[in-house]
Amino acid sequence: MRIFIFAENLTFIIMEIDILEWVGYLASVVIAISMAMSSLVKFRVINLIGAGLFSVYGFLIGSIPVGVMNGFIVLVDAYYLYQFYAKEEVFDVIEAKPDGNYLVRFISFYKEDILKYFPGFEYCPDDSDVNFFVLRNMSIAGLFLAKRLDNGVLKVELDYAIPEMRDFKSGRFVYNNLKPRFVELGFRKLVAEKSSVKHNQYLNRLGFKEVEAGLLEKNLG
Repeated sequence: MRIFIFAENLTFIIMEIDILEWVGYLASVVIAISMAMSSLVKFRVINLIGAGLFSVYGFLIGSIPVGVMNGFIVLVDAYYLYQFYAKEEVFDVIEAKPDGNYLVRFISFYKEDILKYFPGFEYCPDDSDVNFFVLRNMSIAGLFLAKRLDNGVLKVELDYAIPEMRDFKSGRFVYNNLKPRFVELGFRKLVAEKSSVKHNQYLNRLGFKEVEAGLLEKNLG
């Protein structure tokens, strides 16, 4: 009887140790993933989760310094995320001349990253009629290139946000706040071809719907 109870307790202890180890492993993986994020917001969110797991892990194994330090990191991440989402930012646009030196150099500089979201993209000045840089607190946050089609349709050729500014705010500004400007220019809807999975998800969140195979559409009415 005593042997059975001892074996049962030993099994419980081993299982408890295994669970604690997995919490530590999971926390390490999450922290490592956060370090690979180019977006500061994604880094803060994932790092907060990883630090939270490490804090729990520290307290569970009786390591107060580990628990307290990672708990402090959670508070720091939460503070900066609050500051990011609470502060008001100023968005605007500035015309991008099709053959302008800055536009050409911008595309060249970000070409490798652009191709991740727009495979096969090749810039041609004659392929777009509506071109502008998106400004965020007077810093370049992204580039928008689109071509005028018949019947008030504007086809989006490129809607690119630089990695540091990739958090949907620029997209909401372009497709929601600028809607009256598009209407004033005579457009009644926007269309975009499906490209990468991430960009398709981005467009879906901003109100685009798939109307036919490979084509997404957003009405401006």
